[in-house]
Amino acid sequence: MSHSQHEAIPYTTEVREDTGLYNGKLGMWLFLASEVMLFGGLFSAYVFLRLGARPGEWPHGLLNIPIGTFNTLVLITSSLTVAMSWTALKLGDFQTYRKYQLVTLACAVGFLAIKSFEYYDKFTHYEVWLKAPLAAGEHPGLAGHAAAPDAEVPSVIGHVEGVGPFETLASLEEAGATSITIHPDKYHYRLTAWQQAERTMKEASMEGGSAGAEAHEGLTIELSKIARLSALVPRHSTFFACYFTLTALHALHVAGGIVAFAWLLWPGARMWREEPERYTNRIEVTGLFWHFVDLVWIFLFPTLYLL
Repeated sequence: MSHSQHEAIPYTTEVREDTGLYNGKLGMWLFLASEVMLFGGLFSAYVFLRLGARPGEWPHGLLNIPIGTFNTLVLITSSLTVAMSWTALKLGDFQTYRKYQLVTLACAVGFLAIKSFEYYDKFTHYEVWLKAPLAAGEHPGLAGHAAAPDAEVPSVIGHVEGVGPFETLASLEEAGATSITIHPDKYHYRLTAWQQAERTMKEASMEGGSAGAEAHEGLTIELSKIARLSALVPRHSTFFACYFTLTALHALHVAGGIVAFAWLLWPGARMWREEPERYTNRIEVTGLFWHFVDLVWIFLFPTLYLL
């Protein structure tokens, strides 16, 4: 399409008198309004499910708070750099824009890479519900799974030796297994995020001692004593069904942002030579979308990881 044909399209750079916005920006705000309704409905559903859960049913302390915090900082950094890249274009400095946009793209890819690692950890992490609760004092490895040493442990959470993702009790029985061996970790089904952090600090102070070594002993359980087992996947609980729905939808938005940033950085960059103002506007509307993606995660992180 020639330069003259581009100019024939109204309101690509000049603002509309009725809205005070050029068409691209108006379209993005309308799109973001629909996104608010989408995520607003999902957040509302999560809140009602959370409030309606019976005491003790909603899992706590099963998400990696340090990794979630780091990913939050990665996205906040990307929002800063995408704003600075647009500012550079407004000043006519394309090279500075490109540097900031490359950082934005790197942060977006890094966010998905970290989230992939977090997903894989959930796929290989199992909760095993027992037909009869165990006393924490009967096994040193269970000491980190109970609020008190003499507490009863209805379920154990950890990595199961020789068991891949998405196994069930029925599939293990069909494979001829008679028992499983679990490496108990530091998180228990009924701990809040703050209790998890408190116990993690306590255990860190005991590293290198006998208590730390005992905590990593395996726990062998016969299948006949297991009521149910599940990896930390959507079928595990309503919480993880919500977690994967919300975070996977958010990850799809991040992936969409990566595609847009990559296209604007390379094949789409030739517009800067022909129509710099129109190209700058494209960066602005893409930045608006990215700020929304960042804002959604800022709500997701405390809702899922901390509350």
